[in-house]
Amino acid sequence: MSRLKPLPLESIPELAELLPHFRRGLGFVPNSVAIMARRPKLAKAFAALNGAVMEGSVPPGFKRLLGHVSSRAAGCRYCMAHTIHGAGHNGIDEAKLAAVWDYATSPLFSDAERAALDFAVAAAAVPNAVDDAIFANLKQHWSEEQIVEMLAAVAMYGFLNRWNDTLATELEDAPLKSGDALLRRHGWSAGKHAARPA
Repeated sequence: MSRLKPLPLESIPELAELLPHFRRGLGFVPNSVAIMARRPKLAKAFAALNGAVMEGSVPPGFKRLLGHVSSRAAGCRYCMAHTIHGAGHNGIDEAKLAAVWDYATSPLFSDAERAALDFAVAAAAVPNAVDDAIFANLKQHWSEEQIVEMLAAVAMYGFLNRWNDTLATELEDAPLKSGDALLRRHGWSAGKHAARPA
């Protein structure tokens, strides 16, 4: 159960405009943003950042896969479920979603995707593990603008990893179902992000 209760954005006039943005990207308004609603400027700023991060030539579904592997490196179960759900909601097929933890050897991933996913895992590590070899491999497949887009996604999920793990943000139904269907066989569980009976 969330350590702070999510607020209904519909009841906060200045935040009602955010509802379509999140419903397009995920199919629902995340509890993480509904907790931010206590500081409307923060919720709006996050929505603007999220919108900017998901724009560009790197597809939003793949950016969510980058967020997934970086959230796995950080250990945030809430964000792992969100990103696997969001990647599917944004066009990544289920076979690829199911294979993402094996991206290094799976034939479903291209060399370019592997380079980007390696980069995301290394960038999310503490301390940061991006070295010259990882970056050189990344640059063989992606433009500088695309690298900026991908690093922005990893950095945004780093913020969300800290936010949601600290608050034990409760998972919504859709990402919880995605996590159970696609991640449980790898040892994932909702952990502290599961709803608890009152």
